[in-house]
Amino acid sequence: MVSASKEMAVYCFDTLVAHHTGDVVPPPAFEEGYFPLFVTWKKVINGGEPRLRGCIGTLEARCLFSGFKDYALTSALRDRRFPPIQAKELPYLECTVSILTNYEPAAHYLDWEIGKHGMILEFIDLDNARHSATYLPEVAAQEGWTKLETMDSLVRKAGYLGSITESLRRRFHVTRYQSSLYTMHYVDYVAYVKRTRGVLPLLGVRC
Repeated sequence: MVSASKEMAVYCFDTLVAHHTGDVVPPPAFEEGYFPLFVTWKKVINGGEPRLRGCIGTLEARCLFSGFKDYALTSALRDRRFPPIQAKELPYLECTVSILTNYEPAAHYLDWEIGKHGMILEFIDLDNARHSATYLPEVAAQEGWTKLETMDSLVRKAGYLGSITESLRRRFHVTRYQSSLYTMHYVDYVAYVKRTRGVLPLLGVRC
């Protein structure tokens, strides 16, 4: 089984740095495979809590090489919740790569463990509109939510704005999954590049 690794996070940083500098992305230094995956960017300033700057991925299996390359940029530049990440932000970033595994149907909407499972919520509301959304396994624990608070937040993420009643909850279909993840800060990325390639990443913006 493939696990999320340092080299995958490095490849995502390589991809974003190359986008801003116009350089060629170095080849990936991890094994090929096909898995669902996510790339999460957070920004850390003055030692504070990391703040989300982008998180996008796919729940369908993707080639890891092209998947991480695509979603490194999609999550950094095209997450509609945030403005695109600029070159000047790179030194403050941390990247988390996630590989999703062990998909299984939950017996009911609370049949999952905080910190262990991610959830895919799907339901049809009382007006017969379809909704779906997911949270990665680490989200509920990071936010300090209970299971019920997590599900209610996921309902809103899915775009449903009406009352969340037990009648609505009986319509929920939940698939739970687990993930392997690796987080790397830009400082550690620079140290890795210097150690393995003998150079430092250039931050100059392309013309």
